[in-house]
Amino acid sequence: MIYTAFILGLLGSFHCLGMCGPIAFALPLSRDHKLRMAGQLTLYHLGRIFTYSLIGVLFGFFGKGLYLAGFQQRLSILIGIIMIHAILFPAFLNFSKKPTHTIYKLVSLLKQKMAFYLPKKDFTSFFMMGFLNGFLPCGLVYMAVFGAIASGNMLDGASYMAMFGLGTVALMSVAALLGNFVNISFRNKIQKAIPIFVVIIGLLFILRGLGLGIPYISPSDVKLNVGNNATECVTDN
Repeated sequence: MIYTAFILGLLGSFHCLGMCGPIAFALPLSRDHKLRMAGQLTLYHLGRIFTYSLIGVLFGFFGKGLYLAGFQQRLSILIGIIMIHAILFPAFLNFSKKPTHTIYKLVSLLKQKMAFYLPKKDFTSFFMMGFLNGFLPCGLVYMAVFGAIASGNMLDGASYMAMFGLGTVALMSVAALLGNFVNISFRNKIQKAIPIFVVIIGLLFILRGLGLGIPYISPSDVKLNVGNNATECVTDN
């Protein structure tokens, strides 16, 4: 299922142009020194991916607890339902209209910290801008987080979020280098396609939880409950 994270990031990067595009456009890249510029851009992306991975570790740990409790299949089905529900009822994940005072303060603090690093051109500043960028609220990141929870452990959760981040690298790099190069019409078409793909991912998670014995898509109940079966074997012996 990890491939869904990369595709979500790849398609979702068109959404990122609207949300985080201004940050990418404003990056103080050393355009006269190609090698240095490549290093700066790489560190910016590494900062974002590092943040996403940390988030994946956190929610993967939460998912591991549910996995050990024997809820992996039901969790996968629940995550799929939540993803589809979030697309059919966008208000479910729309925190931007009425942000709480705490969320507003945290976002403002993140933006202030990013503004501090933005004029600087050293490598540390680029990494920190990416690191802070990764914490900004984003509906697509929430979708990826659901996948991290369903992964069932911290490593897979981190990998899922890292693959999501990798999917955004190509378009965000082009945006940083060329500016707002994607016309509004094309961007709107991609924006309309993103919800469709999220629904498909949700359906895949539901199929995965059903354990229909379809390789790579819906593995059997036995494969999904290896931990529980192992425990039973030890007990029997």
